Amino acid sequence: MIKRIRHIIFLRDVLMVSFTAFGGPQAHLALFLKIFVEKRAYLSEKELIELNALCQVLPGPTSTQTITALGFRIGGPRLAYLTLLIWALPAVIIMTFMGILMSHFYEKEISISFARYIQPMAVGFVGYAAIKIAVSVIKTKTAFFLMMISAVLLFFIRSPYLIPIILIFAGSLTALKFRKQPINEKKGLSINWSNFMLWAGVLLVAALLGHYTRVLPIRLFENFYRNGSLIFGGGNVLIPLLFTEFVEFKHYLSSEEFLIGFAFVQAVPGPVYSFCSYVGALSMREYGLGGEIAGGFIASLGIFLPGTFLIYFLIRFWDGLKQYRVIRASIEGITAASTGLVLTTTILLAQPLDFNVLNVAIVVITSTALFFVRALAPILIILGLVAGLIF
Repeated sequence: MIKRIRHIIFLRDVLMVSFTAFGGPQAHLALFLKIFVEKRAYLSEKELIELNALCQVLPGPTSTQTITALGFRIGGPRLAYLTLLIWALPAVIIMTFMGILMSHFYEKEISISFARYIQPMAVGFVGYAAIKIAVSVIKTKTAFFLMMISAVLLFFIRSPYLIPIILIFAGSLTALKFRKQPINEKKGLSINWSNFMLWAGVLLVAALLGHYTRVLPIRLFENFYRNGSLIFGGGNVLIPLLFTEFVEFKHYLSSEEFLIGFAFVQAVPGPVYSFCSYVGALSMREYGLGGEIAGGFIASLGIFLPGTFLIYFLIRFWDGLKQYRVIRASIEGITAASTGLVLTTTILLAQPLDFNVLNVAIVVITSTALFFVRALAPILIILGLVAGLIF
């Protein structure tokens, strides 16, 4: 009984956090520390930071994996899945609704000129993320070289199939530098492969079904599941994959729709990955309202599941795995390549905009303001919408 009450209190805390967690993974971590460590003492500060660091080296949404792994530690898989649902659902519902609203505007030929200032703001958000990530992770000449090569390749070869190749190559290259990593005393590894096989099995089945059936909902799930299995570095690294695949490659939505949605997700609490529900809803607009709702939730399921399966798999033996220098060394290349992808996306997102003084000023002001106060994002979006309605 006491255990059940503790779980209910934890889920209530997760729900509160899901409505108040603005500002991306860094701000989310600060809120997790305040609620789950200082207020409830579910674990120590050191344990939460280590858990967050583990999630940062896995593909998938860092904040979501961190809070889901916390649920796993407290109550096992059942509580972990409930944690994932409660954490992500509010943002998913909001962004699915935004996708439906955007589709309605286009169908009824309603002007969206009120969002004219939101689009350059979105470029500013991505530009801020690119600079912030580069400053944090680019520490060596090798990392800088991989970042630039990745950026150039994606700019000239705009194919979603190139991105995993870039990430694997970059990680393999820096893995060769493993001798520069400090040597740790090694202990035996005990690995439970069940969740890894589950992750790989879903990936394979979704790919085969999508290829042979050509049914859009199945292909949509496979697209997002594959992207969720490849993204290192959080929601901002997600943007180049989605833009390349869904705007430039498959044309499921326009660059204007993409920019507006990405700007709106900055004003929504919870995981940035909820942006996928917006993309999913617009990708399924040909099926009507029911299809748009289904598209939002199919995309969300696809993007969140891989990271969840992988954190369940890895959390059990991470302390043993990180003893190996080649694993630690490969992270440098993966994060450097991911940074290059974000840099290119900033340029790609800016291209559809009119190159005038006002748009450039909005991009610069947005990026600059975020360096001083990251939590400004929702306020900036509201100001942009008000200005669009007035002018």
